[in-house]
Amino acid sequence: MSSKALFFFLTVLCFSSTLSAIPENDKTALSINYYKDSCPQAEDIIKEQVQLLYKRHKNTAFSWLRNIFHDCFVESCDASLLLDSTRRMLSEKETDRSFGMRNFRYIETIKEALERECPGVVSCSDILVLSARDGIVSLGGPYIPLKTGRRDGRKSRANILEEHLPDHNESISVVLDRFANIGIDTSGVVALLGAHSVGRTHCVKLVHRLYPEVDPSLNPSHVEHMLYKCPDAIPDPKAVQYVRNDRGTPMKLDNNYYRNILDNKGLLIVDHQLVTDKRTKPIVKKMAKSQDYFFKEFARAITILSENNPLTGSKGEIRKQCNLANKLH
Repeated sequence: MSSKALFFFLTVLCFSSTLSAIPENDKTALSINYYKDSCPQAEDIIKEQVQLLYKRHKNTAFSWLRNIFHDCFVESCDASLLLDSTRRMLSEKETDRSFGMRNFRYIETIKEALERECPGVVSCSDILVLSARDGIVSLGGPYIPLKTGRRDGRKSRANILEEHLPDHNESISVVLDRFANIGIDTSGVVALLGAHSVGRTHCVKLVHRLYPEVDPSLNPSHVEHMLYKCPDAIPDPKAVQYVRNDRGTPMKLDNNYYRNILDNKGLLIVDHQLVTDKRTKPIVKKMAKSQDYFFKEFARAITILSENNPLTGSKGEIRKQCNLANKLH
């Protein structure tokens, strides 16, 4: 064999060995249709359950959407939000910042359906992300192809939640900075806040704009409705008193939110700041004119959010129940 032929043979052999050392499905990274071999029906099962639950309980769709924000924003998209409190650990879902969140039990409904089909395969963090994706579709929003392959964390992050999660009463600069920390730019922030197009805001979150004096920036025609729905300056936190975020299309994720806030009908301080800050107002106007643009940016931002620092490979675990780390079984 000539020296050139020997060199070529060794090069091919080396390259072939390298390829064979790479797993067919890289288990250390997120991928589209991650469960195609281990649980081919996984995404169909989640979609079916989300649709069934939505037919029975319309507000589950809002919950799926809020779940992905509250979980993935706080350090890692690892279903830490779903864990119950223990003697040593306060759960994220029981903090003040999670006020009004509910329907966690329906995550367990989806998990149980998956466990019957593929025991110990699909993570709670992937269920959380894919239920948000399918919930968005239920609300008339775009279908967003999202990667899977996350594993579940073993501890809640209630103690650091405030360090990460933006608050609706913070300045728009703080909100933009916190989103930027996980790679979401200004147009992505404006798009994600478009989730305020659906659902409702509890009176305890907005009475500071009504009492002791009405915020003069609010549209007077909207104030009358807000006062009717929130008649007390100090609402009973156990009472279900709320204002629909969008009275026009309350069950539809659409760009009507942007038209509302341009008309000074935003319920929260952050809604108002979007139309007064020079960095965000032009984007608000563009999204108010084009739902396609809103959906495009919303899908891009949700994708980035869903991929925030996931646990993959040998990190974390696949929980048997979404509310308990496996070591507690």
